[in-house]
Amino acid sequence: MADVLPYKPRPGEIPTDPGVYRFSDADGRVLYVGKAKNLRQRLSNYFAPLRTLHERTRRMVTTAASVEWTVVATDVDSLQLEYMWIKEFDPPFNVRYKDDKSYPFMAITLADEAPRVMVTRNRKIPGARYFGPYPKVWAVHDTIDLMVKAFPIRTCSDASYRRAMQSGRPCFPGQIGKCGGPCSMTVTIAEHRAMVDDFVAFMAGGDERFKRDLTKRMLAASAGMDYEAAAKYRDKLSAIEAVLGKSALVLSPDEDADLFGVAEDELSAAVHQFVIRGGRVRGVHSLALDKELDISGPELIVQILQRAYGDSTDIPRRVLVPTLPDDAPELELWLRGSRGRKVEIAVAQRGQRAELMRTATLNAQQSLLRHKTRRTSDYVARTQALTDLQEALGMTEAPLRIECFDISHLGGTNVVASMVVFEDGLPRKDQYRSFNIAETTDDTDSMYQVLMRRLARVDSVIDAEEGDDETGARRKPRFAYKPQLLIVDGGQPQVNAAARALRDSGRTDIALCGIAKRLEEIWLPEDDFPVILPRTSEALYLVQRLRDEAHRFAITHQRRRRRRDISTVLSEIPGLGDARIKALLKHFGSVTALRAAAPEQIREVSGIGPTLADTIHAHLAGGQSAGSG
Repeated sequence: MADVLPYKPRPGEIPTDPGVYRFSDADGRVLYVGKAKNLRQRLSNYFAPLRTLHERTRRMVTTAASVEWTVVATDVDSLQLEYMWIKEFDPPFNVRYKDDKSYPFMAITLADEAPRVMVTRNRKIPGARYFGPYPKVWAVHDTIDLMVKAFPIRTCSDASYRRAMQSGRPCFPGQIGKCGGPCSMTVTIAEHRAMVDDFVAFMAGGDERFKRDLTKRMLAASAGMDYEAAAKYRDKLSAIEAVLGKSALVLSPDEDADLFGVAEDELSAAVHQFVIRGGRVRGVHSLALDKELDISGPELIVQILQRAYGDSTDIPRRVLVPTLPDDAPELELWLRGSRGRKVEIAVAQRGQRAELMRTATLNAQQSLLRHKTRRTSDYVARTQALTDLQEALGMTEAPLRIECFDISHLGGTNVVASMVVFEDGLPRKDQYRSFNIAETTDDTDSMYQVLMRRLARVDSVIDAEEGDDETGARRKPRFAYKPQLLIVDGGQPQVNAAARALRDSGRTDIALCGIAKRLEEIWLPEDDFPVILPRTSEALYLVQRLRDEAHRFAITHQRRRRRRDISTVLSEIPGLGDARIKALLKHFGSVTALRAAAPEQIREVSGIGPTLADTIHAHLAGGQSAGSG
């Protein structure tokens, strides 16, 4: 492969102005769209020597046959043009969004003569004002039922409205008191429009002025002995309080904000958005996305905000994000142009905002896990994954049984390993195994030891007394079944150590590969270059899940072992029972930290007096001296 791309622009040809660029293939299909404050500086990164590029960036630039750019006046214009081109061309190497689900919205058709409120999943109704999204359809209906008691606006269909207006007879919802539009023959179009404006104003901010106004009117009507009017105001007030009661006050009552929690790995990301109006969460939205190029952190935030607000008119005055992008000032100007007023982009750092960000991030992490496991839980996807993996690794058969190994340690101590098993693309948790490694020099030596122990048990049998079935035939223990594929967590060094274990064990019938976490590369024995599986490959998702499961299982085993070791050390100290041991570990976190603590620090723990603190300190200090000698 040539190290210089044939379509590389000549020196000095690329301008230094802000602009938007796009890479296209030989057929003219746009592969990637990006923006830059300095086009020459940005594009020079793509035309660096190919060996220095990220694997996925290298694949994009070698797939492309040309690059074009458009100079714009300002950085804000580049944001807008980038969004328009991504929307128009849907480039395969840009972030690909996959909505978790189609969420229902509450819509008010403001372009109609008599606007109606409705539940819809259609975000393209001309002139409509949207609220939400809501997690469930019934949640929207419940909110509308409560809201029309306080603001009785039209709920009937357009056909019912036209029929009622032509015949002079109220629509059916109007006859039973469920529609407050002009078709009910109780209000004029102008009066109805005023109620619609109040409805929208309340939903947009949960404005407390409506509560104060209704309370004042109710008290005034009651004082004037107009008890019928007072009862109507009371019912409206109850409806408003019921709506507000359905969403807790998470920020100050005058706070309008959108908060974005993000979770990501090398290939995917998930976003969880809280729509906060009047300090209350009025809507939630989760979406997942696939990443082809090496994009993360602030750059990902820019694309998320472009997606969220590109066609939106419901832009709050504050947008809360986990990381502030470099383009934050330009994004604020861009959003201000759509909103007509100032918009602030800020990081949720402390207080209620930080707590809400933690909740949103936790939801994003769950969405990301759901997005990744959904593909491996489907039979068709599992079959495709095994077939793709067979082809990518050059195997003669699909790996129906895969074992993945991971090494875990704490600063070189408490070295443990894990083995997880997948059969037909699904985990077999009853066959997971963990290993303690007493003496080792490094991760590669640990991997070699573990695989030698594992491979020694392949094709072994157990005693007839334990292993014979009802027919008297000898059967294998689960640990003895041969895998078609071994996967190790790591790159070339770990794979070479595993290959050495296979050779020393005389196993030439088991395939081997490793997965390097940084770039999600698949390494094969004795290969100088890794295998790069496509982002959309089902095989990559399966290998990722195996690696993540092995890592989780290793960490769990290590923590369990460490807790057992810690409890054993502390239980030897006179006067320490289970409750005090738990209190000490909760306070210091580990025996190492406790051993480094002075008696005065140990006394700070509840239930530990001066004498016991001195005893603990002397015991641990003595144990350390004895151990080192």
